[in-house]
Amino acid sequence: MKSMKKWISATAIVAVASMTLAGCAGGTSATGDAEVKASDEAVTIRISWWGSDTRVQITEDAIEAFEAEHSNIEVETTYNDWSGYWDKLATENAGKNAPDVMQMDELYLASYASQGSLFDLDKTSEYLSLDGMDESLRDMGKVDGVQYAAPISSTAFGVVINNDVVEQLGLTVPDTSAWTWDDLIEFAEQVVQASNGETVGIAPLNNGMSLQLWARQQGENLFEDGEVSISEDTLASYLQMSYDWTHGDNPIAGTPDHQAEQSSGTVDQSDFATNKQAMIFTQSTQISTYAKAAGTDNMTLVPMPNDDASNKYGYLKPGMYWAVSSQSEHPAEAAMLIDYLLNNEEAGKTLGTDRGIPSNNTIRESLAETSTGTDKQALDFPSQIEDTLGDAPAITPNGASDLDKIIARYNQKVMFGEQSAADAAKAMISEINTAIASA
Repeated sequence: MKSMKKWISATAIVAVASMTLAGCAGGTSATGDAEVKASDEAVTIRISWWGSDTRVQITEDAIEAFEAEHSNIEVETTYNDWSGYWDKLATENAGKNAPDVMQMDELYLASYASQGSLFDLDKTSEYLSLDGMDESLRDMGKVDGVQYAAPISSTAFGVVINNDVVEQLGLTVPDTSAWTWDDLIEFAEQVVQASNGETVGIAPLNNGMSLQLWARQQGENLFEDGEVSISEDTLASYLQMSYDWTHGDNPIAGTPDHQAEQSSGTVDQSDFATNKQAMIFTQSTQISTYAKAAGTDNMTLVPMPNDDASNKYGYLKPGMYWAVSSQSEHPAEAAMLIDYLLNNEEAGKTLGTDRGIPSNNTIRESLAETSTGTDKQALDFPSQIEDTLGDAPAITPNGASDLDKIIARYNQKVMFGEQSAADAAKAMISEINTAIASA
């Protein structure tokens, strides 16, 4: 393996750079023109990803093991920080010098796929198996029905409870196996009352995954056919929580000013990390991060409230993907490398949970057997919520990559009474659809 580390500075806004440059050139076609046939001759392929020094080391260790099993394949590695990665990938793609294997994010998958920059992985099925993961997770690597990416990892969405805070207040957590939204609100009110307003019960929902789940609980989807499909009423009910939970005599999320201050702080400065908040909505993979920040493992990861126990609203969101460039001259070897990183048990042990909960269920279950504490809770959580999992939702359309920022902005407008939830919902839908149409 040859390492070709090339760190570059982010000199442009990441979303603009990646979308614009990806659209300038793209690949040879929507599915790639190269023959999918492994060679017996010496082959060199290149793989690129973003991440920390720890990720670099474990990924290179796994790749070296792959090379040991495939003596004719040499793998060159390149890696960057998050912003530098997307700037560089866009430039390479436009210059027809994209890496054979690239780490991909859900926010940019539709853009790269729509520009013909990614290879159809169904054409590599002789060398790459995606059977080890749940079908709904695998389908989130599809764009317009084509499997353009292989999910590396997954995350679910739930509620983390700080049991230290609850116990210090002399409270008992309700049965969360089938709790409703009223149950959660009632318990959050108990937290505020028992602490004389010194402890926050929970903060409002505020990101794309939570909005998607809220829509699915109402029998809708956030996106369909490349545009916003959530109704104005359902979106308004989501935004209304930011007002209802920050007003009244004992608001369960504190005042609007307090929540605005919280949104601009770091994880370590948050109410939850400083033991001033009992519960938090979060992706399941974040429980260990919050536990470390709060200095306690006495936390429990539980399902999101749901008013209809029969509703299959849940889904596993890919943490990130592996994709093959449509420019690759060696798609078979690229697919073999991805297959090894996803499905080989030794590679699974080496890579661990650095990129999230492994998408391969066998590897996830194996890691769970030897894990402890909050790490084990995160690994076990997909099994815990299995009965809630439904079909995969549509991925974020090209042009809607600022979804989280847009949600946060409209949440604040409603929270401070600058706009009614109904007016905010109408404006938000129009803004996102306009951005999608302009992409």
